[in-house]
Amino acid sequence: MSNIKSKGLALALIAAFISGVSIFINKFAVDAIKVPLVFTSVKNTGVALIVLGFLLASGKWKKVKKLGKKEAVLLLLIGIIGGSIPFYLFFTGLSMIPAVNGAIIQKTLVLWVGILAIPFLGERLSKTGWFAVILLFAANVLVGGFKGFSFSTGELYILAATIFWAVETIISKKVLPKVDADILVEARMGIGAMILLIMSAVLQPKALMGVLNLNATNWFWIILTMASLLAYLAVWYRGLKLAPATSATAVLVASTLVTNLLSAIFVTHSLNSLLVVQSVLIAAGVYAIYKVEGRAQNASKASLAQ
Repeated sequence: MSNIKSKGLALALIAAFISGVSIFINKFAVDAIKVPLVFTSVKNTGVALIVLGFLLASGKWKKVKKLGKKEAVLLLLIGIIGGSIPFYLFFTGLSMIPAVNGAIIQKTLVLWVGILAIPFLGERLSKTGWFAVILLFAANVLVGGFKGFSFSTGELYILAATIFWAVETIISKKVLPKVDADILVEARMGIGAMILLIMSAVLQPKALMGVLNLNATNWFWIILTMASLLAYLAVWYRGLKLAPATSATAVLVASTLVTNLLSAIFVTHSLNSLLVVQSVLIAAGVYAIYKVEGRAQNASKASLAQ
């Protein structure tokens, strides 16, 4: 495997770890703040402001002036498709169904990215690659408390959010070669946050005004989730820039293992056999993805040598 792809997948694996920690933290944060739409609006706005400050301090904001019309339009789409609508759909849906169902549906992201990557990015996974994806998805189904899908409104909301994020992943992959990752993050979070704040003002005006009355505990959870989201975004888009979209998204599925291990250590205080099986499946799936990319790189070199 090339050093570039290897670095990209390594970053995706780090992003998976951060995501797993973030999901664990968000469970407590949402319970503490109660209104999901307002919570995600405030959190995303905070992240957007921090990234904006970094762009201004580092001088990267000057690169925005050099963006072409096509890149500007695609960044706008990323803000709408990735930074606003799916957040509303996901957290609204999550408030209506068991968390485990939402987590499993969201992990189908790799399937949608894999399908979309074929016509739009020219990426094709081998049979081994798809087997790895199936392993990773199967590992996520092996979660305690899952009782099947009911195809309810909440589940459909989360499915729609996941498909939105899959489309955003494809657009981001096409934009990243020409746009700095931090500028992309600011477009996603800044544009998305503005839309979410407008939605909050329209749909939850009293709850949005209630932000002024949040206590120290509420702000602790907001700041903690902001930090984890900021770290995730900084690493994930750098990894996506270097690695194939399908492979990077597949590696991201490993976040479930991190979340479940944290739950076992700090919540349930028990490690059961199901978690062991899940861990083995996820480790095998991630390893298979690395092997697939290594073979693809070797095949490419052999083709060029002929």
